Amino acid sequence: MKKLILILLLISFSCKAQTETKLEPKLENIAWISGTWHGEAFGGKTEEIWSEPSAGSMMATFKLINDGKVTFYEIEIIREVENSLILQLKHFGSDLKGWETKDETVDFPLKEITPTKVVFEGMTFEKVGDKEMNIYVDIEENGTVETVKFNYTKQ
Repeated sequence: MKKLILILLLISFSCKAQTETKLEPKLENIAWISGTWHGEAFGGKTEEIWSEPSAGSMMATFKLINDGKVTFYEIEIIREVENSLILQLKHFGSDLKGWETKDETVDFPLKEITPTKVVFEGMTFEKVGDKEMNIYVDIEENGTVETVKFNYTKQ
């Protein structure tokens, strides 16, 4: 009987340890995203540079390089809005002409933050280690959604 109780307690603690604590929607809780990150996606090399949190926001630049040429750029921000966070971005061609209209952004509202994940609707940042993270982006094309994984190392 004692062994059964001990096993049940161990299983209970193990399940609780696997459930990550949810953190408040504050920029300081996602500051680990900041830095210069390099990886590969879409058949090319990627670079994403995130600023430290300041003035209620974080900002980033992104570029995709294929065959030694820039394919496209992005400007991204994560900002505090109404006790939550939102990630917004705009795409630009290699000639810096915008894909979205002047006042249009691609928006990803926050779903949750844990010590190792920031989950937005359609984009997730996952801390793998101090110098590694994965970003998962849902890309919709022709009514089908595909999740693309970006594996980054911090420079």
